[in-house]
Amino acid sequence: MQSGHMMQAIVGQKAPNLKVSKWMQGIPTNIDKEKDRIVLVEVFQVNCPGCFLYGIPEAINLYKKYQGDEVTVLGIATAFEDFDKNTLENLELLLKTGEVIGDTKEGLSQHGKLDGNKLPYKIPFPVAMDSLIKETGNITKERMLNFIYKQIPNFDSQPEDYKNQIFERVKQYLQSKEYTAETFEGYSLNGTPSTILVDRKGVLRDISFGQSGNIERKIQLLLKE
Repeated sequence: MQSGHMMQAIVGQKAPNLKVSKWMQGIPTNIDKEKDRIVLVEVFQVNCPGCFLYGIPEAINLYKKYQGDEVTVLGIATAFEDFDKNTLENLELLLKTGEVIGDTKEGLSQHGKLDGNKLPYKIPFPVAMDSLIKETGNITKERMLNFIYKQIPNFDSQPEDYKNQIFERVKQYLQSKEYTAETFEGYSLNGTPSTILVDRKGVLRDISFGQSGNIERKIQLLLKE
């Protein structure tokens, strides 16, 4: 696994390869190996109820519906919080046995979506773990500002007491952040579940977060190109 941060992904430009620590299921691949195919990447966390309530089921439906149509579906398990739960071990447990943990287990059992403490379905497409780089280094003002500008571009024009509140929150977040997840950050994702769409030419066409429900329409449009 090469070190060094991945290129920043920009919609409308060539999609950078996914940075992964390990392919846990399926044949290892990447965006540059899926030439002439549309690539849908479902990014989730093991400890994320919403990922299993709608992100992954939607990706499985699209996989089943379009697998004969030059559409590749890949799963990336990432971690930007709950680093003790969003681990390689818990991903392996999920893929091998269907067993879910933590908030996912609690959320899905409340919705009656579990068989005991297991998913009633298998994830059928290849799944990898995001590349997690251990955080070292001091939390400088520059590092905090880099993080803030991504979220709040007009930060400089905000009132002072608001700015101080944000600084405090970001500092706490960065102190608790044990790892940097390279695919998650390289694609500037806002959370999980997120979906990345790449066209047949390898160009990044769309990034969506949460329950968007219109991924299928986007795939149909890309198939017509």
